[in-house]
Amino acid sequence: MDLLRFTTAGSVDDGKSTLIGRLLYDSKQVFADQLEQVEAASAALGDDGVNLALLTDGLRAEREQGITIDVAYRYFATPRRKFIIADTPGHEQYTRNMVTGASTSNLAVVLVDAQQGMTQQSRRHASIASLLGIPHVVVAVNKMDLVGYREDAFERIVHDFTAFAAKLETTDVTFIPISALHGDNVVTRSDAMPWYQGPSLLYHLETVHIASDRNLVDTRFPVQRVTRRRNPEYRGYAGTMAAGILRPGEDVVVLPSGFESTVEAIDTLEGEVDEAFPPMAVTVRLADDLDVGRGDMLARPRNRPEVTQELDAMVCWMSDRPLAARGMYALKHTTRDARAMITDVVYRLDVDTLHRDPEADRLAANDLGRVRLRTTTPLCVDPYDRNRSTGSFVLVDEQTDSTVGAGMILDRG
Repeated sequence: MDLLRFTTAGSVDDGKSTLIGRLLYDSKQVFADQLEQVEAASAALGDDGVNLALLTDGLRAEREQGITIDVAYRYFATPRRKFIIADTPGHEQYTRNMVTGASTSNLAVVLVDAQQGMTQQSRRHASIASLLGIPHVVVAVNKMDLVGYREDAFERIVHDFTAFAAKLETTDVTFIPISALHGDNVVTRSDAMPWYQGPSLLYHLETVHIASDRNLVDTRFPVQRVTRRRNPEYRGYAGTMAAGILRPGEDVVVLPSGFESTVEAIDTLEGEVDEAFPPMAVTVRLADDLDVGRGDMLARPRNRPEVTQELDAMVCWMSDRPLAARGMYALKHTTRDARAMITDVVYRLDVDTLHRDPEADRLAANDLGRVRLRTTTPLCVDPYDRNRSTGSFVLVDEQTDSTVGAGMILDRG
């Protein structure tokens, strides 16, 4: 059974948490004690009936304000598929939280209020989903009950979103009219909208094709640690496959050193396997004794990542202290650590309009912009749009040890 990671996004009060609560409740994923706690919290807040949004709004501040602040993760499964949901904040000041939740997602559910139509936040979330390379987007037009389940209200949003999405790199967009409050088209098809012939949201999540989203062409294996076990003759390199397929007998190159060898065997906890692919965690044994350690990468000799100390990247800035040129940070990329200096802020991106501001010389909290960096040690990188694992990194403040930025490496072409 495969796993789908998806994130929800939308403006404040569009019903993200209610939608997830409805998904969990109608698919029988809520335990009795959880339901009792939510019923008690609903009564304390003076709500009529059960407020399903409280299933995900776990922070006290969220329940008091009725908004999502932090990223809430929920897990559930159906007979078809397992799911991890990231319920992300809708407000602009929590853009960094949305980036965190969406960074590993296969699919984004963007909620749009049927009464309000496309808003600035709707465009912002669609832009961020595109920048993060999320391959599948579902536009859930919520609160259809408040517009009388009218088809023209739905079609207006489809037209507006399609026009905006033409500026983005998102290609797989699905539109579903729903009412999270009443459950229309969430888990089961609704009789209230006979003009809609598409699937319910849950059915689409169960059946959307994600196997081809993985890069199985460019073999990338970042080494996490050297394993000796109890046998002094044993020497293996443990890590998680980032891309491609690795098999015994195949030639590999160790980067950044450039030494070449052959895969002798691939071990797992269950024993040897004939091949490894993402996201398998394996131990690779090589035919030759080479100097290989944490931070190195195995690749194919004729299909190598770029080994470089110069990076162009889109960065989402997460710190209240602005990013500025000449700043020094710790950089973490796959299993490799380095120090990096910001050599240039190329532009700040307005994700609402996609306008680039080349006059900007710094990035404030929740800003996205293109920057150039130079690292103290070589990194083995791919463009983010080709490999999200080897194409991403995080920046860490060396004084506070807090993550201050998330980067997506661009093809300098």
